[in-house]
Amino acid sequence: MTKENATETKQKINISFWAGVVFFAVVVVSISSFAYFLNNKLSEDESAPVTSLVISGEMAYTTKNDIEKAIEHINFGNFFKVDVNNVQKMVEALPWVYSVSVRKQWPNELKIYVVDQAPIAQWNGDSYINAYGEVFQTGENNLADNLPDFFGPEGTEDVALKNYKNLNELLSYGGFNISELVLTERYAWQLTLKNGVILNLGRENRVERIQRFMDAYPHIKLEEDVQINYVDLRYDTGFAVGFKSIDKNERV
Repeated sequence: MTKENATETKQKINISFWAGVVFFAVVVVSISSFAYFLNNKLSEDESAPVTSLVISGEMAYTTKNDIEKAIEHINFGNFFKVDVNNVQKMVEALPWVYSVSVRKQWPNELKIYVVDQAPIAQWNGDSYINAYGEVFQTGENNLADNLPDFFGPEGTEDVALKNYKNLNELLSYGGFNISELVLTERYAWQLTLKNGVILNLGRENRVERIQRFMDAYPHIKLEEDVQINYVDLRYDTGFAVGFKSIDKNERV
């Protein structure tokens, strides 16, 4: 190898070396810059507060104000640190709430979807039964006048609801509706209709006994000053009728 060739080779090696050094330096600087940018971006995002609260759902009794008050002590200053499970528990604690769904929407929104209870009847004077036969309490009795009253042993809520639906549907064909349903400790049934007539059905053959009542009701003769108080259908055939005097103030 000549002296000129050796010098040329050495220059090429030097150029390659420094090119590699420069490339490495550029890569290091680029990675460092990206890491710095990403760190700053994440820091900004983590400190970003929840600024939008969207409340929706099927709320016949619960108001948006109720929900806002229930979660007013939650810190919404950090989007990532807002615990949706905690929010859900606080909203579910409201008396009329049946179910709650909570989720975060990037970058600053919290969505709350609420479904209220749907009371079907008042239960034992201080609770309500929903459409699924479940008992719940609200601390309010303002719906009592608009709902039928159910009374029965603890644990028979679903049985009471199912019988109410079936028997009330049957009675509706005769123009009657149930205002009160009683299931005794011995599982005997008593219904009070909206016209004030009490039906004693006993424990068995409820459908047949109601059908017997509806067939006979139009043929029951009443005196001018009396009305039907109760109809006792706890017989294999026939029934007994009790009457009561009509108060002068109740006459039409």
